[in-house]
Parts: sequence; structure tokens; C-alpha cells
Amino acid sequence: MNEEALNLSIRKFLKMVGIRSQREIEQAVQKALAAGQVKGTESFPAKMRLTVEGLQVDVTFEGEIELA
Repeated sequence: MNEEALNLSIRKFLKMVGIRSQREIEQAVQKALAAGQVKGTESFPAKMRLTVEGLQVDVTFEGEIELA
């Protein structure tokens, strides 16, 4: 196994997930604000599930998205 290649591959995957996730959340917030569905002071529970087939990885991360 090439540890450097593994590390690079994991970082690339996490960067893609982070950027795309942030965009999705920002767009959802803007849409909800524009529709008057939220005021901009709320917080929302958030959950992210990571699965890696073939490695028996299935982990859920939980947190909070705060608008103010």
C-alpha cells in the first residue's frame, strides 16, 4: 500500500465533500430566506453519513447549522 497515495485520495474526497456540502447548505438557506420560511436566526440539526463500501465503514456525524 502507498500511504501517500491513500492520504492524498482521502484528502481529495473530503475536500470535494466539504465544498459541495457547503454549497448545498448555503443554497438551501438562501432559498428558505427568500421564501420567508426562515428568519435568519435559527439553528438546524445536521447529520452527515459516511460509508465506505468494502471497508465496513458506516459512521454518522451530527452537528448544528447556526444562522446567527
